[in-house]
Amino acid sequence: MTGHVVKQTIDIEAPAEVVFDLLTTPAQHVKIDGSTTVRCLRRGPARLSMGSPFTMSMRLFGVPYRVTNRVVEFEPNRLIAWRHFEPQRWRYELEPVAGGTRVTESFDYSYYSRLGRWFIRLLGWPARNQRAIAQTLLRLKADAGHRTRDASR
Repeated sequence: MTGHVVKQTIDIEAPAEVVFDLLTTPAQHVKIDGSTTVRCLRRGPARLSMGSPFTMSMRLFGVPYRVTNRVVEFEPNRLIAWRHFEPQRWRYELEPVAGGTRVTESFDYSYYSRLGRWFIRLLGWPARNQRAIAQTLLRLKADAGHRTRDASR
């Protein structure tokens, strides 16, 4: 965790195009979500781009709800980030490395006011999100790896 950004990095044995395809296909997010709160895509495009809105069905502490996100950062095969009505951003940065792609996922809550950041920490979201990010990256690695192996057959 750095300042008001919770992040982790993993190397994935898959090209950036494969990883980015998973991240920009919101219907696939339930497969890679390490928080286990994402249930399904309710509304949105088949593939995300800059400015795309998409609504996900979620469940937290047994309570169902919906969240509409909007893509706020986008660079093909390199970067995607989205946010909803709150100012935090979920960001994925991709970097080519020998044998695949280095992926850094982050939960950036620096956009909140000082009081908002204090409240986020009080609720324990940085630690929860740190655990969820670790699981998401492992799921992303597994799924992208399967797709890469399947495509080479």
